[in-house]
Amino acid sequence: MNKGDLIDAVADAAGITKGQATDAVSAVFDSIQKTLKKGDRAAFVGFGTFSTSRRAARDGRNPRTGETIKIAAKTLVKFKAGKGLTDSVN
Repeated sequence: MNKGDLIDAVADAAGITKGQATDAVSAVFDSIQKTLKKGDRAAFVGFGTFSTSRRAARDGRNPRTGETIKIAAKTLVKFKAGKGLTDSVN
């Protein structure tokens, strides 16, 4: 499923237009993104939790040349599935 498929599913399930569903889906994604950018976590009971963690800068190695390179620090996004989601898949 991609974003377009999700928009179609939301429009059908909620009985709204595709334009309204696009606005709703975009609003949800934007809200989650803003929450994570602030360093908070977004938890949805029964579905799962989005959170961030910081990966420190480190030295790496180019496998082709063997040369040591610097890998910059970055923030990772993590998702942990909730019990309801896990149970529905299994």
